[in-house]
Amino acid sequence: MSLYLLLDVFIAYLLDILIGDPRWLPHPVRFIGWLVKIGEKIMRSFVKASSAKTVKAMGADIVRNSKKANRNEKIAGIFLVIFVVAIVFTLVFAICKVAKSVHPILFHVVNIYFIYSAFAAKCLAVESYKVFDALKDRDIFKARKMLSMIVGRQTENLDEKEIIKGAVETTAENTSDGVIAPILYAFLGSFFGIGAPIVYVFKVISTLDSMVGYENDKYKYFGWASAKIDDILNFVPARLTGLLIVISAFINQKDYVSSYSIMLRDRRKHKSPNSGYPEAAVAGALGVRLGGSGLYFGDIVEKPIIGDPRNELEIRNITQAITLMYITSILALSLGSLIFIAVFFIWNSLVR
Repeated sequence: MSLYLLLDVFIAYLLDILIGDPRWLPHPVRFIGWLVKIGEKIMRSFVKASSAKTVKAMGADIVRNSKKANRNEKIAGIFLVIFVVAIVFTLVFAICKVAKSVHPILFHVVNIYFIYSAFAAKCLAVESYKVFDALKDRDIFKARKMLSMIVGRQTENLDEKEIIKGAVETTAENTSDGVIAPILYAFLGSFFGIGAPIVYVFKVISTLDSMVGYENDKYKYFGWASAKIDDILNFVPARLTGLLIVISAFINQKDYVSSYSIMLRDRRKHKSPNSGYPEAAVAGALGVRLGGSGLYFGDIVEKPIIGDPRNELEIRNITQAITLMYITSILALSLGSLIFIAVFFIWNSLVR
């Protein structure tokens, strides 16, 4: 363990805040997305082959056992996770190892790059601000388009308040799995000198969940493992994020009392076992109501109501949610640093 690894996480966070995700800079997540698509094709070919056992009945091929086909899809989904995680972890670990063998400074440069690219605070803020700017310009069509880039629902017929609600919800939810979780896993990995590989294991699972972790006919079984592992990895970060949002509300002079009480009351209303914590905390802090029905891939989904409508939804709620996200990320960085330093000195005192 080295304090230089702590410095790596700090520099990575600052780089994310300052430059975000410029299009000209190669991003490892794009490679992960490509790898997931390749892996899905390979795994589905095995599922197809294993499910091809049919019997002839009245001149038609009939699948013998749909339960077996579902089981095979689940198994294929598990192997997809193993396949992508193993490749990405090995690649990132090997690149860092080679860089360290060349020169320690090169290792830190590479380590910082990978950790920085796993953070998404600036990217989340930029995309949410695009929705805010479009609404401020009274361009409802552009606002719908900008929102469609960051949410998994159809936005063509949303009115202004529904757009605001969607932007606040996705900012709150991604504060946990897109900002706080990567920070925590970067610190966790850095304890063992493998910050970059560990944070990219999380990014792989997060990417898999966003690509195949749906409960529709195509991915209900195939994406089961990705969705479940993502829930497990976000279990602690989501709950910590909820608490940190409450503290952020206090710092930002928002209603921190309601933030805490609404989080406790509504945290389990969300379909996700994790997303309810940050969304409820933000809803309470801003005094708005989130949730409700929405159109997802052609199906109307009734989401539970989160929060109380003490205030009308306004476009400034989007910027308020972004501010809470930034303060929460700084708190997480500070907390992680304190724990890292404490463990560092305790460890050194034990080994001497």
